[in-house]
Amino acid sequence: MKYAIQVNASPYLSNVGYSAYQFIEAALKLNHEIFRVFFYQEGIYHAFKYSTPPDDELQMTAKWTELAKEYNIDLVVCISAAQRRGLLCSDEAKRQGKVDQDLADGFRISGLGQLLEAMLLADRFIEFG
Repeated sequence: MKYAIQVNASPYLSNVGYSAYQFIEAALKLNHEIFRVFFYQEGIYHAFKYSTPPDDELQMTAKWTELAKEYNIDLVVCISAAQRRGLLCSDEAKRQGKVDQDLADGFRISGLGQLLEAMLLADRFIEFG
């Protein structure tokens, strides 16, 4: 089974992102495919490179980065939601005169077309949050 996942909640205000992460881990262990994870609305906070939660809390950004690297999962962040919240990729950071990008490794910025494509090509679409 091929899944497309959408995450809408911040990693700091809800455990929804962690629930999505756990679902994905379980699906992968059962040999299912994760076509794409799309971070939308407050879910884009999972992709901030410089987020530094306390050591005794889950490091969700690092967990997503490791998962994407290990399983070659496409982690897509909605460009509109990201710009509204100050999350910039390198191209947009340069365009706006910023020093550095804020996007964590393993994530990429794109539009809602990527979400639509994921919904069309996956067998199942699951929204968290």
